[in-house]
Amino acid sequence: TVPMKDNPTVTVLVLVGTGADYETKEINGISHFLEHMCFKGTVKRPTPKDISVELDGLGCQYNAFTGREMTGYYAKGDAKNFKQMFDVVSDIYLNSTFPEGEMEKEKGVIIEELNMYEDMPQAHVQDLFEEVLYGDQPSGWRIVGTKENIKKMKRDDFVNYKKSHYVADNTLIVVTGNITNEEVYKEVDKYFKNIYTGKSG
Repeated sequence: TVPMKDNPTVTVLVLVGTGADYETKEINGISHFLEHMCFKGTVKRPTPKDISVELDGLGCQYNAFTGREMTGYYAKGDAKNFKQMFDVVSDIYLNSTFPEGEMEKEKGVIIEELNMYEDMPQAHVQDLFEEVLYGDQPSGWRIVGTKENIKKMKRDDFVNYKKSHYVADNTLIVVTGNITNEEVYKEVDKYFKNIYTGKSG
C-alpha cells in the first residue's frame, strides 16, 4: 500500500508472477490470451459489457498487461469509488469464467494484434532480436504467441494454466492513492480470503 492523502485518486493493481517465460512451446501465448479472457465475464458480471459499463460508469482508467515474468490488472479512479473498483478488479482476477464464444472471437483479435506488431518495425525488430539472442526457449518466443497456438487453444487450457499460476503465493496486490492501510486490508480479506493456496508452477 502507498497511502497519499492529498491525492484525489486511487489505483488498484493486482499482479501475478507469470508471463511468457513460464510457458511451454505448445502453449506459448497463453498468459497474454488469458489476460484478455479475464475481461470477458465473471460469475458476478457475466458479459464483457457488464465489466466495462461498471468501470466506465465510475470514470475509471483500466486495463491489463502481460510481460515475460508478470501479468497485471488495474483500475484507477476517484478515491471515493475505491471499494467498487477493488470489487471489479478482484472479480476479474479471481472469478473469470472464460466463455467459449468469447474465446473464439478473441482469437481473431489476438491474431490481428500479432499482425499489427509484425507491421510495426520498431516492435518487430525487438521480437527478432530476442529470438536471435535467446534462441528456441521461452525468452526467445513472442509474448503474444504464434497464430498456430492461438487458433488451437481450448477453454481447459486457460482453466488449468490459471489454476497453476493464479495462486496466493504468486499474487501481489498494490493499492496507491487516497486510502489507508486498514481500508485496503479489509477489502483484501473480504475478496481474497478464498484464493487458491496451492503452489504455483
